[in-house]
Amino acid sequence: MSIFRRKSALRKEVERLEKDEIRYNMTKREKTESRLNRIIDEKVPDKIQGGLDKAFSKAFRLVFEKGTVVIEKTYNKERIEREFMVKQYSAGLKADKKALQRVTKDAGDAGRKNFAISGAAGIGMGIFGIAVPDIAIFTSVMLKGVYEIALNYGVDYETEEGKLFTLLVIQGALTYGEEYEEINEYINYYSETGEGFEDLDLDEAIEDTSRCLSGELLYMKALQTIPVAGVIGGAYDGIYMKRITEYAELKYRRMFLYSMAD
Repeated sequence: MSIFRRKSALRKEVERLEKDEIRYNMTKREKTESRLNRIIDEKVPDKIQGGLDKAFSKAFRLVFEKGTVVIEKTYNKERIEREFMVKQYSAGLKADKKALQRVTKDAGDAGRKNFAISGAAGIGMGIFGIAVPDIAIFTSVMLKGVYEIALNYGVDYETEEGKLFTLLVIQGALTYGEEYEEINEYINYYSETGEGFEDLDLDEAIEDTSRCLSGELLYMKALQTIPVAGVIGGAYDGIYMKRITEYAELKYRRMFLYSMAD
């Protein structure tokens, strides 16, 4: 941590991150169930939960095994990587506030862009009462958003550890209370040390993340099966996308700042 003493700008950015995370963590203490969810809960068949679990699991495996190349056609990966290297060099050379915050700004812009795309896609599906096929689209756009944030912070998302980090970020964004605290601490430890994922299994992480997503989106996807009324359910794609990209920005920013301190 001695570099934090020598480079005050880097130390200040870490302190700013810590303040941002404290504010974010306060929103994750307890989950408040909406009145709409309670109403829909009485009408949702149990089998829908299992169907969503399988749909998300299938979507993750498809993207991880074959779909990354397709997602990367939606953005210029090489350009983002080149631009990051320039920004990283500038931040390391100058170690000033402006150079460090440029990295954060570009990552945040990537997250907001994909939040808008996800909401539009979900609403479009909802008009026609389409829910389960929307899972593949939502998952692809969600991963696209996380991937672009990762690239803007210089993180490789294609390695097994990169995939595990992505899955844990999604879990952290959608959990609350003690479960959130445990995941968040796990992510922070890896972000700061590059260690801690040795005993994790990718298949288990996919299943855990799929259950987490299906549990959160169950009611909205059930509502989305109803034509026109499903617009409400489809719009929630964008809301959840915003939660995921906001959390992803914090966690990848932490990884970037601590890598600058090495």
